[in-house]
Amino acid sequence: MAVLGLSRRQRHLAWQALLYVVLSAASLVVLLPYIWMVSTSLKPSAEVFTSVPHFIPQSPRWQNYLDVLRTYQVGQWLINSFIVSSIEAAGVVSTSILAGYAFGRLRFWGRDAIFFMYLGAMMVPIQVTLIPSFLIVGWLGWIDTYEGLVVPRIVAFFGVFLMRQFFLNFPSELEDAAFIDGSSRWRALWQIVLPLSMPAVAALSIFSFTAAWNDFLWPLVVVNSEEMKTVQLGLSSMKGELSDWSLIMAGATLSALPLLLLYLVLQQYFVRGVVMSGLKG
Repeated sequence: MAVLGLSRRQRHLAWQALLYVVLSAASLVVLLPYIWMVSTSLKPSAEVFTSVPHFIPQSPRWQNYLDVLRTYQVGQWLINSFIVSSIEAAGVVSTSILAGYAFGRLRFWGRDAIFFMYLGAMMVPIQVTLIPSFLIVGWLGWIDTYEGLVVPRIVAFFGVFLMRQFFLNFPSELEDAAFIDGSSRWRALWQIVLPLSMPAVAALSIFSFTAAWNDFLWPLVVVNSEEMKTVQLGLSSMKGELSDWSLIMAGATLSALPLLLLYLVLQQYFVRGVVMSGLKG
């Protein structure tokens, strides 16, 4: 009854305050595992499993990070993951721009049918294509190589779908003006359409880099040597060998830092790209 007695502006502010409280609580729930990961990485072994959990270490131990770097090839794992993720993201972005532009802006026979085939391919689980992909990579001699890790993943159906959705909403008047001035289709793409599509490209770059960085199944199948392990394979091997969760969480924290930095750099483009491409969570 008290709410009904408020003015319209006061009710609006009250609902906004309630919304922010709910969103803040949801954000805290999402961030809780990451806070616990960082907290555990700074704890001595004796403080990890206690009857009363502590989010703030009583005596922070930064030595855990040095220990995990000295004991395991974490630096090499991070380098391998960065190389694979960067090349794979660049390949996905390049192929998605070209295919998305073709499906979104060009008109040719069978365009919609081919795109529906792409949509159908998105529904096929990766486990179905795992053995054929492995056989092809083995036939090419790419087992335990960067080529074997990257090449089968440089085309992503989701990336094609994302860029197509963005190009469908792109103003056609800009392209028409370029064609009137004598521009070719290729030049219009690279000098007019693409510079204005950077939000969608940035969003796709984050999606692709994150997916490649967190990929575990395909590297597990292709990689045989310790030198070619990605960070996810390395963390899995640490978990199998160690019982010290402080060191495991220190390695997990190090593996999460590159993704955090990437998102912070491209955050504004990421949000704009998702909004402008028409995707919804």
